[in-house]
Amino acid sequence: MANPLRREVRQLYKNLLYLGREYPQGAEYFRERLNSAFMKNKDVTDPKEIRKLVDCGEVVIKELGTLYYLREYSAMKKRFFEEELLGLLNIGRPTD
Repeated sequence: MANPLRREVRQLYKNLLYLGREYPQGAEYFRERLNSAFMKNKDVTDPKEIRKLVDCGEVVIKELGTLYYLREYSAMKKRFFEEELLGLLNIGRPTD
């Protein structure tokens, strides 16, 4: 593997590994799947094919970012509407 591509592949692996810490099914599950995906393609030597695989990995990074954003947004929305509903029903507030 050419040096620039080798560096990109390693950086992609590190980025995915870092993002996998918050994966819904657990970091260990994500790490195992990531490792098997990279090991499956370890014998690829064509630079064009490696570039294609790196591009697919970058798409996965974007998808993970979207997944985490939606999870955070969902939790925030749930908290906001719970507080609003409790406020409308005067539940959990001290009465004067």
